[in-house]
Amino acid sequence: MSSFLDRTLGLVWNREERRPRAPVRLVAVALVFLLVGQAISAVFAALSDQYQGGVFALLFAGTTLDVAIQTGSTLFGALTAVISAVVLALVVDRRRFSDYGFRLDRAWWRDFGFGAGLGVGLMTLLFLVSLGAGWLRVTGFGVASEGFSPGVLVVSYLLTFAGVSLSEELLVRGVILTNIAEGAAGVGPFSERAGSVLAVALTSLLFGVLHAGNPNATVVSTASIALAGVFLAAGYALTGELAVPLGLHLTWNYAQGVMYGFPVSGTRVGVAIIETELTGPTLLTGGRFGPEAGLLGVAAVLLGTGLIAWWVRRTRGGLALSPMVWTPEFRWRDAE
Repeated sequence: MSSFLDRTLGLVWNREERRPRAPVRLVAVALVFLLVGQAISAVFAALSDQYQGGVFALLFAGTTLDVAIQTGSTLFGALTAVISAVVLALVVDRRRFSDYGFRLDRAWWRDFGFGAGLGVGLMTLLFLVSLGAGWLRVTGFGVASEGFSPGVLVVSYLLTFAGVSLSEELLVRGVILTNIAEGAAGVGPFSERAGSVLAVALTSLLFGVLHAGNPNATVVSTASIALAGVFLAAGYALTGELAVPLGLHLTWNYAQGVMYGFPVSGTRVGVAIIETELTGPTLLTGGRFGPEAGLLGVAAVLLGTGLIAWWVRRTRGGLALSPMVWTPEFRWRDAE
């Protein structure tokens, strides 16, 4: 009887690591994010009701209610991701929060800067190629939706895309990819590196599915976003840090929507430093979903993945999947 209980417990509990096994941890991810999200949503709703004379009026002075709620909602979403990840790290994963890709040393910030520059550079190249080929036309400069201040929207969307980048990268790459890679390592045919490749593939599919409900989404756009998930995951899988994907995700979206006026994953943001209209074939430009769903966007993603590999080789003296992705740093080991 005792051996049966031990075997049963062993299915859900890893004695060596002193934590639940990966499938249980992944279920816990969903539950914790749901519960924390509900609590944060209640706080956000209360603050939204007090917008005219309350905290939102101070944070987003000069905006309309819709813009303040949109920006505030994204930042509260990022707060949900951070609090959830802290709870998961302490209670479920029994690891340091920094183990999710936030070892904030000098190299981390250097990688973040590279990722941020890469996002702007790739989108600028896409803009110039489209303009030179006659696949878009410039229709204005410093344009904003009627009744909005372009300057305020430029700042508001910087905060919005920072929140999107933090919440999506922390959840999809930092928490889920890490746990899949750790759980798959050494199981059946999966070596540690093969487990990481599997984790990249699964989380990239998840990333595509998460955007499948966006406005103007199609099967093609969902597949393209999944490919972009591999692009973003590459920076994490090769370095063990979220610095590159965080910087890249932020400026890719910001340059796409705010700098050049493209739809961002199916949605126009209502402000553009350079307002554009896509006139080329949808197959190339992505049409109403934006460049991410077109062949130009796919080419930018492939080029960017190659440049990430170049950067890793240049800064680390070689190119290989990082063991930090599948090797947890347990807090309980500090006491031993």
